[in-house]
Amino acid sequence: MPVEFFTEEQQRRYGCYTEEPSPLQLARYFHFDDRDHQLIARHQRAHTRLGFALQLGTVRFLGTFLPNPTPVPAIVVTYVAQQLGLDDPTCLAHYHSRDTHWDHAREIQKSYGYRDFHDPRESFRLVRWLYSRAWLSAERPSVLFDFATARLVEHKVLLPGVTTLERLVARALQRVSAAPHSLPRYTGLRRFGSSASETSPLSTCR
Repeated sequence: MPVEFFTEEQQRRYGCYTEEPSPLQLARYFHFDDRDHQLIARHQRAHTRLGFALQLGTVRFLGTFLPNPTPVPAIVVTYVAQQLGLDDPTCLAHYHSRDTHWDHAREIQKSYGYRDFHDPRESFRLVRWLYSRAWLSAERPSVLFDFATARLVEHKVLLPGVTTLERLVARALQRVSAAPHSLPRYTGLRRFGSSASETSPLSTCR
């Protein structure tokens, strides 16, 4: 049974920046408190402080670390640089060492309690939640996918690859549909379109 139920919009925005964050999102995900500033200040050079701070805000906002953490919306760079008292945000161009990117991501993950999805405990929790939600609701596959993504972000579990999450959602729906005495469900996991009037759970949760 095919599992490609992504809409084109979901494919485009999964785990990456697709537009500028709103002022409310900037304040929620990219505003740093005293503890954040203490960790950021451990890094001596301006570009490493800015890069570290951007990685911190990005994982809070997207739920994942970007392979290249520097191509973020300009409004985000400016907003973060102002908080750090940096007059020249273009110093970010010097934040290009992949080893430094990786070291910062590990530091953030350890300091803030972000967990890897491939930890068996985390994947089990999500699978159990997917089955429960699929059983109690009749949501479209693409909507359930968005709710699963939002749940991972909220619980500080780093997003898995898109195909991994897509298959888990499909499997949960298939098993619920095959269960006896279940309510009518979506049994054909085809690609669903989305109308302009529909609101993504990700937008609601953010």
